[in-house]
Amino acid sequence: MNPDLQLLTEINDFARATPWLHSAMLILSTYALVVYAVLWVGTWWVARQQTSPRTLAAVVWAPIGLLAASVVSAPIGAAVGEKRPCRTLPNLEVIGKCGKSSSFPSDHAVAAGAVIVGLLLVTRGLLAWVGVLAALLIAFSRLYLGVHYPHDTLAGLALGAGVSLAGWLVLRGPLTRIAARTSGTKSPTPVSG
Repeated sequence: MNPDLQLLTEINDFARATPWLHSAMLILSTYALVVYAVLWVGTWWVARQQTSPRTLAAVVWAPIGLLAASVVSAPIGAAVGEKRPCRTLPNLEVIGKCGKSSSFPSDHAVAAGAVIVGLLLVTRGLLAWVGVLAALLIAFSRLYLGVHYPHDTLAGLALGAGVSLAGWLVLRGPLTRIAARTSGTKSPTPVSG
């Protein structure tokens, strides 16, 4: 058995053995965007407490990075067209509904990867680490529910994080200058070498 399928089988065995966890995983997966919105509000609150234009720019970038990652992911999923394990593996314990969209990459994991980057750009405090844990649990919930393969979630996490980070590296200068102007603080002066 290939390692990807073996890991999915082990997670599915865990899901069979933990029916008390089914509702929590379904809720976490179903309301992932609500969790991300609450985390964004928390990071916005953290950014408001600081006067750093870079932090303000990062908090503005976080939802844009999530949207950008989703836009990049959609054509990849359409091109790959991988069927979900809940449609191809007859002995799999499926909790909830099995979607019809492509399994690769996991949209939930793409969003989770982008959210992780967005949080860590704003703060490295407790809120960020709680958010990282929540995003990883959301990605794991997709495996637990039987609707994605492990490679779908790993690729989704990497794609979401990569797109969000790349976009930030390209746009952080202009976003920071805009944040400095709108907040009335000084933009950091570039160091010349």
